[in-house]
Amino acid sequence: MTKRLVVITAGLGRPSSTRLLADRLAAATRRQVTDSNVDNPGAFDDVEVRVIELRDLANDIAQNMVTGFPGPQLRDAVDATTSADGLIAVTPVFTGSYSGLFKSFFDIVDKGALAGTPVLIAATGGTARHSLVLEHAMRPLFSYLRAVVMPTAVYAATEDWGAAGDDTLATRIERAAAELAAQIADRPVSRPEPEETFIPFDRQLAALTPKG
Repeated sequence: MTKRLVVITAGLGRPSSTRLLADRLAAATRRQVTDSNVDNPGAFDDVEVRVIELRDLANDIAQNMVTGFPGPQLRDAVDATTSADGLIAVTPVFTGSYSGLFKSFFDIVDKGALAGTPVLIAATGGTARHSLVLEHAMRPLFSYLRAVVMPTAVYAATEDWGAAGDDTLATRIERAAAELAAQIADRPVSRPEPEETFIPFDRQLAALTPKG
């Protein structure tokens, strides 16, 4: 069986520093989960990484907000998110908080659908002054969704990308990835839910009709 790691990135530009941070977190997590499998052979076969760029779903998300019904692409993205063995969620900081697109996507996810799912939260911004967005906005959001949020959250300001020192961006990425990898490796392998049997309403009604 394969472990499934889903990466949600709300970056709007191309290239995007948010996508870049998401890719580095995903690569570090996948490597560490794979390394843990070497020590525990047979636990699972591989780690499948799927990246979901919310900018590609912006119209579908807006349509869902006003109609209450997701299109096929959005439904597929939500299903992948809620069935993941681990989740990495990365947003740019706008006006001191996560982006509206990021929040709108997780507003679509059912409240209990992420219960127990390990989540690594991360954000990007122009200045380190916004780093508390991880603690005052993102962590409460995923706690509300009953996810298991990793202790280390990663914030990348512009100056972090080329910085050196003891607590560099690379160090924080590795530490956060190790925490998420441990959770994924210990998590039971996801198995597909059996398909619900659909019984037409006329047959249900007929079953309630008294005999004779």
